[in-house]
Amino acid sequence: MTALAPRSRTSRARTAAPRPGAGHVLAPFAVALLAAAGVAATYLAFVRTVTGQHADTTAMRGGDVHHPRVVEVLSRTLNGTTLVTLVLVCLAAVVVGILRHRLDLAIGATVLVLGANASCQLLKTRLPRPDLDHYPAPNSFPSGHTAAAASVAFALILVLPAAVRGMVALAGAAYVTVIAIATVWAEWHRPSDTIGAVLLVLAWSALAAFGIRLFRRGPTAPAAGPGKPVTVLLLAVATVAGAAGLFGLLSEVMAVRVTPELVSSRFVFLTASAGITAAVAAVFLLWTWLAAGDRPAAPAPAKASRPARPPKGGKK
Repeated sequence: MTALAPRSRTSRARTAAPRPGAGHVLAPFAVALLAAAGVAATYLAFVRTVTGQHADTTAMRGGDVHHPRVVEVLSRTLNGTTLVTLVLVCLAAVVVGILRHRLDLAIGATVLVLGANASCQLLKTRLPRPDLDHYPAPNSFPSGHTAAAASVAFALILVLPAAVRGMVALAGAAYVTVIAIATVWAEWHRPSDTIGAVLLVLAWSALAAFGIRLFRRGPTAPAAGPGKPVTVLLLAVATVAGAAGLFGLLSEVMAVRVTPELVSSRFVFLTASAGITAAVAAVFLLWTWLAAGDRPAAPAPAKASRPARPPKGGKK
């Protein structure tokens, strides 16, 4: 009688990547709520108060820049920001997401662009603006040009590979900053309009990132951040420009409430431009880190099975 050899057991164990926890999924939702609260706070502080309106309008009217090169750059940037250009860039972002086999990113990019721009136009037409600074004008909060430019830049950051995401973030932040300052210089918008716009785009972008993380199946790879040079540069710009903007705002508040003509309108415009620069840098830095957390883990290779040992014993 011949003894039957036992079946060889193949090891099917895989090295499973850790599944994202509740904190990873809910972090973008918390950012969306904070950004939306920032939009509301900006509107209440600079549109619904006398001091805020006066500071905002003074900064806008102080943008009488006469340097030929500066005027040329601002004019070309505003003229180049057309609806057709932004739509084409948005479509390119969707195509990149599809080519990377990341339909979730393509859908997220579409949601953030459409949601940010639609809500921006809705708020601009529905929010009241009381005449508190004796400069009657229709409501311009938030800025449509700034929201359009920021939403397209955020969409590209979301869909592009991590290797180029940092450079795109720097280029996008520079472009959005020029657009935002140019709208104030042209007296199309006040500084608070542009800051409210970038916060609104961040809210929709974070909401899109929340949806991507919520409905993703499978494990998530460790986040690949924008890189130390990009992080340090954006953080430095946000810190230095933010300090200058805060100093200018406090000076203008003192001028309104205590000492009239304490500072010139040109000074208020320049420090408000610094504040806009700081807000854009901070928002782009936060978004690059949120977008970096949306990378699915690659399946781990199966372990090689050991060959079956020959059965002990033989014929009896």
